[in-house]
Amino acid sequence: MHVVATAGHVDHGKSTLVLALTGMDPDRFAEEKARGLTIDLGFAWTTLASGRELAFIDVPGHVRFLKNMLAGVGAVDACLFVVAATEGWKPQSEEHLRILQLLGVSHGLIAMTKVGLVDDDTSELTRMELEDQVAGTFLEGAPIVEVDVPAGRGVDDLRAALDTLLATTPASVDRNRPRLWVDRVFAAKGSGTVVTGTLAGGGLAVDDELVVLPTMAKVRVRGLQSLQRQRDQVGPGSRVAINLSGVSHDEVHRGHALVKPGQWRPTRTFDASLQVLEGLDHPVSRRGAYQVYLGSGEHSVRLRVLGEEAIAPGKVGAVRLHLPVPVTLLPGDRFIVRESGRDETVGGGEVLDVAPVLAASKAHPSRSVDRVVAERGWVSADDLERMTGDRREPNVGRWVVAPAAKEAALAELRAAIEGAGPLGVDRAGLTDRQRAVLPLLEGVVVDGGRIRPAEAVDPLADHPFVAALEAAPFAPPEPAGVNRAELAELVRRGLVVEREGVYFAPSAIDAAAALVARLLVENPEGVTVAQVRDGLGTTRKHALPLLAHFDATGVTRRRGDLRIGGPRLPAA
Repeated sequence: MHVVATAGHVDHGKSTLVLALTGMDPDRFAEEKARGLTIDLGFAWTTLASGRELAFIDVPGHVRFLKNMLAGVGAVDACLFVVAATEGWKPQSEEHLRILQLLGVSHGLIAMTKVGLVDDDTSELTRMELEDQVAGTFLEGAPIVEVDVPAGRGVDDLRAALDTLLATTPASVDRNRPRLWVDRVFAAKGSGTVVTGTLAGGGLAVDDELVVLPTMAKVRVRGLQSLQRQRDQVGPGSRVAINLSGVSHDEVHRGHALVKPGQWRPTRTFDASLQVLEGLDHPVSRRGAYQVYLGSGEHSVRLRVLGEEAIAPGKVGAVRLHLPVPVTLLPGDRFIVRESGRDETVGGGEVLDVAPVLAASKAHPSRSVDRVVAERGWVSADDLERMTGDRREPNVGRWVVAPAAKEAALAELRAAIEGAGPLGVDRAGLTDRQRAVLPLLEGVVVDGGRIRPAEAVDPLADHPFVAALEAAPFAPPEPAGVNRAELAELVRRGLVVEREGVYFAPSAIDAAAALVARLLVENPEGVTVAQVRDGLGTTRKHALPLLAHFDATGVTRRRGDLRIGGPRLPAA
């Protein structure tokens, strides 16, 4: 399917053409029919001779309804530009063409209507005027089809020209990242909330879970329709009506977006390029009451020109825009800026950065993914994809890290390890990022959870305190003079056993457990502290911590004043 927008001045016959091409009247409201004037967006569709499905978005031509026109042309593939032979090029012809150009529309054709009401000379003059007016735009060289609907003239030629146009118009790309800008909301009897829009970026299916932005309401797709046919799924580029559960119709509005959860990074501030219209009689600066038109929405914004005070007519500059609500954007999205005080379109542009991190005075936005990474240093691969639409494989852990940031992290970690002394750094104390770069750091070893330079001598190897404990197993010395960090590491490695502030060699623990096992063979009803103390030839001060350790580790169990065998009691 392709979606085509009509464009052109009021009363030049856009809706009449759509009715003739599709058999559907795009004017939905009684006021529109009574006044013969399109006020809001209209929708119609047809199948061309080739079998291609074509959906029309019919937009208002009157300047008072320009915001409705802007809501309809944000996601179209091509345009049908309409100019009446009786009037020729008019102000809204010019404004609509500039808007389409700024939005990046690159395919279209021209219908010259009402040719039955003028003579051949006037028709030819209008054709020449059209060619002059569209020179230098995407419509330069586009076919100009003469049409007179009441006389039945040129309608079949226009259908054939549309078929040819769509044959060379690229289809919407499936990036598995759907986004639907809502352009109409209503409550359907027996169904509930229904929204319509042009689906882009990916497909949708019944039962998909979605999020409504900016409200963050969670909804489910109850049903899908495209061209009034029920569908189980629809692809990108389709005009679609979605029956939603989980939200009331008065909670969703034109300009809201439907997306899959977790795929987007909503933003209220973005950097962009801005092309100022050449015909403007003043530069664009931060002074002004600006509206930006994104997707199908209209938003009041604060505008800041980056790098300069203002952008002159006909020039391109960088701007930072501050939105009142979060919006789902990607680099490459197009927008229009109008100034409400003067009621004029000032220009349009392209989104470059949806989450700028540099101050406006230092920002130099572009669509470069490398720039995004360099400015942030570290960015998770998932977040980078949400911000840019591009998937980069992480190069450090789960992050995509700029080369300079990676080198800085390695240098910082190396300095911390070298400055920690011979014991090195406790791995448990590293940050997530430090743990991620650790495998990339050369010349270090990880031993027992400590990280130290590879050439450093392990200070715990043959530690004198361990030798002192082994020399007096049941009358162990106090750890006076032993470095507290070294003592903690000796315990952590299991080279020393600590219980109630008393330190033992592991061999002393094993020997004491063997003694308790022998005593229990002789005293199956249980042994006392005194019996263990005497058997070891030690004091109560050391016997009690040993028995507490055995109770805690399952070697013994306490029963009143006695100890009996536990599940880990060694064989006697």
